[in-house]
Amino acid sequence: MVKILSIAVPLSALLLVIELIRQEKLTFKYAFGWICVSLVAIFFTIFDAVLFKIAYFFGFKLPSNFIFFSLLSVFVFLSLLMTLFLCQQNSRNDIMAQKMAVLEFEVEELKKGKEKHV
Repeated sequence: MVKILSIAVPLSALLLVIELIRQEKLTFKYAFGWICVSLVAIFFTIFDAVLFKIAYFFGFKLPSNFIFFSLLSVFVFLSLLMTLFLCQQNSRNDIMAQKMAVLEFEVEELKKGKEKHV
């Protein structure tokens, strides 16, 4: 029963992310991390012996501690990526606002020039 639940949860997350991509509510760039995490979770659920070997190789006494450490590391990495994307978007917004201000200024100058000629 636990194994079925352990496959059902990441599979549901994977299907949800794919559906959000399909509906164009989420871009692949942002969904890629969640797809990878879901696939890794499904893989380690099916091949749990590999998980045990990796955990013991890295010195964890319990595989559950390794899982928690891995999840924490993945979420910190995803958080860092989201922060990076947010900063890039903020820079693009600043550039766009500056370009719009220049265009508005030029339009006002053209209107003033047109009023003088009339």
